[in-house]
Amino acid sequence: MDNAATTPISPEVLEGMMPYLKGHFGNASGIYATGRDARQAVDEARKQVAQLIGCKPGEVYFTSGGTESDNWALKGIAFANRNKGNHIITSAIEHPAVLETAKWLETQGFEVSYLMPDASGIINPDEVEKAITDRTILISIMAANNEIGALQPVAAIGALARARKIPFHTDAVQAVGAIPVDVKAWQADLLSLSGHKFGAPKGIGALYVRTGTRITPLLHGGAQERNRRAGTENVPGIVGLGLAAARAGQGIEEKTARITALRNRLIDGIMDAISHVRLNGDRNSRLPNNANLSFRFIEGEALLLHLDLNGIAASSGSACASGSLEPSHVLLSMGLDAEEAHSSLRFTLSEATTEEEINTVLGVLPGIVDKLRAMSPLAS
Repeated sequence: MDNAATTPISPEVLEGMMPYLKGHFGNASGIYATGRDARQAVDEARKQVAQLIGCKPGEVYFTSGGTESDNWALKGIAFANRNKGNHIITSAIEHPAVLETAKWLETQGFEVSYLMPDASGIINPDEVEKAITDRTILISIMAANNEIGALQPVAAIGALARARKIPFHTDAVQAVGAIPVDVKAWQADLLSLSGHKFGAPKGIGALYVRTGTRITPLLHGGAQERNRRAGTENVPGIVGLGLAAARAGQGIEEKTARITALRNRLIDGIMDAISHVRLNGDRNSRLPNNANLSFRFIEGEALLLHLDLNGIAASSGSACASGSLEPSHVLLSMGLDAEEAHSSLRFTLSEATTEEEINTVLGVLPGIVDKLRAMSPLAS
């Protein structure tokens, strides 16, 4: 129940990677046979990723994951366009990979506007438009929030940015593989994705960069990735990402419908069986696999520990914030108070989630909540 944090490598993906972990060990930059074999595998994976997000293969650049892709997008665009301006627009609910990068850019002389969401966790395109100045050089708004699953109006924001000729980046780490993604329909100039969110191994991701977009490299060294991302290619990881992308695109509408039905059953079952529960985020404009709820009068961390004792893995927010004592910045920005934010729990499903697993959660959770509330001074 924590598939937004990571997913297992799909068996067929692992099988496809194995030759490149064994005999086909060549460096993709080598001109000899094993190198050419590796290059061919990298090129095929690039096509597979491009097909999943609706772009040209030459617009896909492999990275180590979503965090690197986000860093590269923001820093690369900011420094490439510094002669045009120094203003960046993003949102207060972004993943730390974007927020911390934006904060660092502020120390380098850039100005950043952090837009607040509405009570459902959605950024209004009108607010984006109001924030634009003649010094704006980048707009970065995530496609889907990693904590509450809120789907953002990226197509409208992308159209707005394109009309103003401002580069538009979207962190689509949670969206790719979960919903249909089309960079042309979204009018995105840059898009970040991460393989381990949809059945590829950890440590591999990609950044889509639209042809003609000015961006400086994040990593300097060799001439890999068409002189834009130095470093020996992670061929097994790239192969795995390509295979996972091809697999993710197959029957995505049917998979989405099935997962949505399971998610709705989970939400309805929890809210019917337990009092003082709040669903965080819009009921419909959310990722099909995401259910984020607040359970008044108890700590989300205590819920997590008791669920773990019953063999259920969930999250109190973003996996990247695990161990933090601070309440979720996403929930606070939506207007929840600190108590409500601390009482939140995130369940995230996958295509492998079963009816039986939903039944297990619904059978165990009410008793845990009753037990913890009986001990809580806040519930009296």
